[in-house]
Amino acid sequence: MVLKKTDHRFALFFCLVLLSGCAGLPAAYTAATSGTYKVRSGDTLYSIAFRYGLDYKSLARINGIQPPFTIYTNQVIKLRGSARLPEKDGGPVSKPTATAPKKVPSPVKTPNKPVSVWRWPLKGKLISRFSLENPVNKGIDIAGKKGQKVVAAADGVVVYAGGNLRGYGKLVIIKHNDNYLSAYGNNDSMLVKEGEAVKAGKSIARVGKTAADVEMLHFEIRRDGKPVDPMKYLPAG
Repeated sequence: MVLKKTDHRFALFFCLVLLSGCAGLPAAYTAATSGTYKVRSGDTLYSIAFRYGLDYKSLARINGIQPPFTIYTNQVIKLRGSARLPEKDGGPVSKPTATAPKKVPSPVKTPNKPVSVWRWPLKGKLISRFSLENPVNKGIDIAGKKGQKVVAAADGVVVYAGGNLRGYGKLVIIKHNDNYLSAYGNNDSMLVKEGEAVKAGKSIARVGKTAADVEMLHFEIRRDGKPVDPMKYLPAG
């Protein structure tokens, strides 16, 4: 990483060092310079869209991927800003090999109904609030105890449970409907699997510890791929 000697750049870098493994900032505001992404084992279409701040529906449409949004390792996914590329996707662009590419499993279908009630994923002190200005935080950070259970903020289906997104540690993403996703990062362990339907309040993970020795949960809500302030959705108190 090359840093310019300006105060705001230094502040952002300092924040990244302190919160490494919790807020997901490196991936969150890094543009895809090549305009493509090669699928790795453990990825889902939802996690790729989440990584680059995209709407998974738009990403699927750009790449000609139909529900249930099955993708394959080594498949090249077109990202935002790739309008110069052909509109129709011919499938994986990597050269054929003797071994067939591994299929990335797809989650079960989620009913497209409004989220009636949101609940706190963890009871604890609010450490850091939502901000899209330096220092960037695409969600909120909630203090907890390592091993404490994290619960689903609303009914939905687990569309990602893994550690492929740099800066988020062990991460769980839940799809609530066609518009809303919630994400739970910096976990010590995960208690659910991809494709699993969950109800609000179900235990989905356990609180982990950051590189700065802070025990906390990083929580995000995204609407159509864009981060929104969770405090506008969570109940007061």
